[in-house]
Amino acid sequence: MSADAEQQPGEQAASGPRGASGEPSEEELRAAYEAELSRITSAEVILQAAVSLLNLGGRRLGLAKGAEGERDLEQVRDAVDGVRALLGVLERSAPAELRPLRDALSQLQMAYAREAQAPGGAGPSAQREGATEKQDPPAAEGKPAAGPAESSGRLWVPGR
Repeated sequence: MSADAEQQPGEQAASGPRGASGEPSEEELRAAYEAELSRITSAEVILQAAVSLLNLGGRRLGLAKGAEGERDLEQVRDAVDGVRALLGVLERSAPAELRPLRDALSQLQMAYAREAQAPGGAGPSAQREGATEKQDPPAAEGKPAAGPAESSGRLWVPGR
């Protein structure tokens, strides 16, 4: 045992009092938390939140090994929307981190789209179970009828 590690009976370690189980005390935890808050930036927290949402989205798609039973496309959609909302802030505060984040988001969106369109997915028809199908308005003479992307209301087409 080194001289630095030796402790006289009744003395506390330099890092503060420890509980009987060797766990950090509440005071030590609070001090560590305060030190972390003084070191970390809001951009780092936002970036970590975006990465966590991407990881959770992949898991809820069943892409992670052993996560097949956790499939929840509604949560995947929320995760994608959350990351997309955070991108604007990250463009200002962490532009160097955007490329890998956007790549991961793009991959998650494509996987979600495949799953949502698959039989039994949470695509538009599965979400409207029992509801009457929305009818597309008749195509104007000389104009083609709306396709599936356009009729979903998610694709903007000039002149329509």
